[in-house]
Amino acid sequence: DDTVSVPELDVKPGSLSVRDTLRGYADHLLGLVDLTAIRRLKVVVDAGNGMGGHTVPTVFDGLPLDLVPLYFELDGTFPNHEANPLDPANLVDLQAKVTETGADLGLAFDGDADRCFVIDENGQAVSPSAITALVAAREITRAQAAGEANPTVIHNLITSHTVPEVVRELGATPVRTRVGHSFIKQEMATTNAVFGGEHSAHYYFRDFWRADTGMLAALHVLAALGHQDHPLSTLTTQYDRYTASGEINSTVTDQQAATDKVRTHYATHPHATVDTLDGLTITTPTWWLNLRASNTEPLLRLNVEAHDPTTMTTIRDTALTLIRT
Repeated sequence: DDTVSVPELDVKPGSLSVRDTLRGYADHLLGLVDLTAIRRLKVVVDAGNGMGGHTVPTVFDGLPLDLVPLYFELDGTFPNHEANPLDPANLVDLQAKVTETGADLGLAFDGDADRCFVIDENGQAVSPSAITALVAAREITRAQAAGEANPTVIHNLITSHTVPEVVRELGATPVRTRVGHSFIKQEMATTNAVFGGEHSAHYYFRDFWRADTGMLAALHVLAALGHQDHPLSTLTTQYDRYTASGEINSTVTDQQAATDKVRTHYATHPHATVDTLDGLTITTPTWWLNLRASNTEPLLRLNVEAHDPTTMTTIRDTALTLIRT
């Protein structure tokens, strides 16, 4: 007889609880940034048909904000544009709406809202490095007010040199990492850093489980803007000190040979230092460049930053010639 007998169990009724996790999420974020006394701001938000359209209304509810929503309908086909604000083409609608409505700023979220790009009142994109420096300054100040004497801030090696400068000026410690989520998160845990930022507009917070959240970064920008009377373009000037090339990709068959050409050309430059933390980085007192190979494509990625536009253009063009010929 293959019959299996199942003993009767003394089963007690379970319980069902319902929680408004979105409200809890909003309350947690709002508990980390003081927005109670900001001036009234008009803000255009492009959710890109992603999760920002679901979360922004609850997070912004009750704040002194005139919200102009763009593409808040959740739609995984992304009918208006790709939910990737790193591509300037996906910011065009937001930039136009900011200038059309006379808004104080614009915010663009990616599909899962862990990244946030910022547009100023003139419709110009604000560098994620400048936002990293701005938010770092606020998180450092908050940590110091809570008794932390020397907070740590993480930044990857292709964020602007403005970021570590601002961190040091405030009596905190900058830690430089390779490019990529895993490296930032590892250093966040190792150093107990209060904040971390990347050139790609990922912003990581110790008080948000060391995870990246575009929403909390956006609230910091709103607080910084709303607690003073200057426009965003003026506010961010102190955090945008240098001229950057942005990331430039080159298709290269022999990545190592091209990298060696750049290294050989600049290694003897007066006062140049060379490091290989992530690809090739050459730093001088007035400019730096980084050249990294893609892990998945035959590409080299070049970033250049300099103290003035002329120097940046010269270094960029020379490096690209070495890479591509």
